[in-house]
Amino acid sequence: MDRAAKELSTTVPRLFLGLPAPAKLNLFLHVVGRRADGYHELQSVFVPIDLADTLDFESCADGAIERTGDVIGEIERDLAVRAARLLQAESNTALGVSIRVEKNIPAGSGMGGGSSDAATTLIALNRLWNLHWPRERLAALALRLGADVPFFLGAGPAFVEGIGERLTSIDWPRSHFAVVHPQVAVSTAEIFADPGLTRQAKLTTMPAFSAERDAFPRVLFGVNDLEAVVRRRVPAVDAAIERLARYGPARMTGSGSAVFVPVESEEQARAAIADLPGGWKGWSVQSLSEHPLAAW
Repeated sequence: MDRAAKELSTTVPRLFLGLPAPAKLNLFLHVVGRRADGYHELQSVFVPIDLADTLDFESCADGAIERTGDVIGEIERDLAVRAARLLQAESNTALGVSIRVEKNIPAGSGMGGGSSDAATTLIALNRLWNLHWPRERLAALALRLGADVPFFLGAGPAFVEGIGERLTSIDWPRSHFAVVHPQVAVSTAEIFADPGLTRQAKLTTMPAFSAERDAFPRVLFGVNDLEAVVRRRVPAVDAAIERLARYGPARMTGSGSAVFVPVESEEQARAAIADLPGGWKGWSVQSLSEHPLAAW
């Protein structure tokens, strides 16, 4: 996350290099209901971490949207491309952009990589295309791309409610985590559709969460209501949680498949990700007190 974003112009920029799109962890995730439109009502705390994708942008005058770099799946479904097309249409700009993405956040991991890419794209193009939209206007657009996208347009750690659109900023201390991805992808839609998922968690409050903050990292507040479903369906996630549980209160983030454990130090985090089974990936990460593009 120390890689500087370089703006190659002092007036109207045409090029941004190395803009970060950070991952996030769900410290807890409660499913508190289901709306008539099928979306689930959630409560969670999202914390950005210093594992990130990096994106390069070059504005172009011909209106084309180009996507290069690491591409997963169909380009037209890529969230950075969709974000660019949506902002282009809503702003009626004639400009286009070339977007290059270096993926470091695994797809289908529950760490919000695609959503973060979309948010960084909106932030970058708001400047490249000289739109000057306030963040609130971008956030309303972001919700049309996905429930997690508005969070990545925010200032930093947040208490999250609704389908992801109601955000309350919180103070969160700099924290160390070991994160493991067992190299399997989990379909969020399939997990939410599983008949074994309970959708009646008791509503909590931000003060209730804050009251248990002093117990961190020995204790994690609440639960992840999706975790039991994923552990039953995906044995590798169950095995990853069991492995990290040796070091503290291990938990799945989002709808999986990445899991994490809070620890006291970088050394403990590195110990927790040492000697992982073949094919697994692990990271020693820290939480971010502020989104790296918050001041944009």
